[in-house]
Amino acid sequence: MAGYVQDDLSTEEIDRLAALFGPLAQSVRELSEAVIRTEVDEDEVIAARAEIDAITERLRKQQIEGSYGLRFSKGGRARPWGNAVVGLRNPIAPPLDMQRDPAGRAWADFSLGAAYEGPPGLVHGGVAALILDQVLGEAAGAGGKPGMTGTLTLRYRRATPLGDLHCEAQIDRVEGFKTYAVGHIADAEGVTVEAEGVFILPKWARQHVRERDWKAPERFE
Repeated sequence: MAGYVQDDLSTEEIDRLAALFGPLAQSVRELSEAVIRTEVDEDEVIAARAEIDAITERLRKQQIEGSYGLRFSKGGRARPWGNAVVGLRNPIAPPLDMQRDPAGRAWADFSLGAAYEGPPGLVHGGVAALILDQVLGEAAGAGGKPGMTGTLTLRYRRATPLGDLHCEAQIDRVEGFKTYAVGHIADAEGVTVEAEGVFILPKWARQHVRERDWKAPERFE
């Protein structure tokens, strides 16, 4: 399947790359926040833009083709480092440090700043959907019943403030190649958004299941 790449990287090499690229992505996240909130004078903005453009050109000197995809080692250690929610190398991702339980649960504590604003001081509703799509899918995968999003239904119970938040999800039931999961986002005052999702194992993966040589990666990072 295109985008799914198995490699032979050792645990030590994966750790080294994580330590190299994780801080780079974090620096760009902080840059995004700074761009939104800065009030420096015009000359500083022009100078900063020139420096940023120069750094972008340096990083473009050698790149992979297309998107990062999902890379995994023979031991099952998966690296969705380009993912928009949990991607270690993706500055758009908060990122969420997902915790998983083989019983079919997933959860994370995280913080959203100015880059994720919709209404003033509040999380954009689409960002809430993005995060819930991910955590529900993580719960399905944690329980050994992964799939791709078929439907996602959200109930916005109240506005979600920017700042420290918690999300969690669990498998509700499984029907063949369909996994039903439920979850929510909460702040210190309680639940703000609830979600229900159906995750469907794609046809290309079903053949592997039938042949009994396919399973969910053991560890995502």
